[in-house]
Amino acid sequence: MLTIEIPGYGRLALEHLALDLNGTLALDGEVLPGVAERLASLSPHLQIHLLTADTRGRGMATAAALGINLRRLTPGDEAAQKRAFVESLGAQRVAAVGNGANDAEMLAVAALGIAVLGPEGLAQAAGQNADLIVPDIGAALDLLLHPQRLVATLRR
Repeated sequence: MLTIEIPGYGRLALEHLALDLNGTLALDGEVLPGVAERLASLSPHLQIHLLTADTRGRGMATAAALGINLRRLTPGDEAAQKRAFVESLGAQRVAAVGNGANDAEMLAVAALGIAVLGPEGLAQAAGQNADLIVPDIGAALDLLLHPQRLVATLRR
């Protein structure tokens, strides 16, 4: 568990991390540099879940290589599936990270929604529904590895 007290924002008691794959953790199907090491550092504190429609067919191999759980989505309304998965975990215990329009709903319901403005861009809906926007996946994961950064950004 990762517990973070943020003045004026509230207490986060995070148990899960829900991650989008393409455009967030990976570019053109390849996991971005530094992701594996950061996830390994977070895994003692959070259950990490990879949510993907598996557009490039690499979801299972990517999850196995990273040592995280895979949730493969079925074609059609991926946004609702991602939201439902986060809710099934107990949304108040989930940090979610994504960049696409189909990530917007999970970013909105998660206790902490982090939108990534990466090489593939950031869908407007995802940015609007996130608690904060970061320049890349490394910065998103570093916020969880160094929670005082979250305090500095989100306190009111």
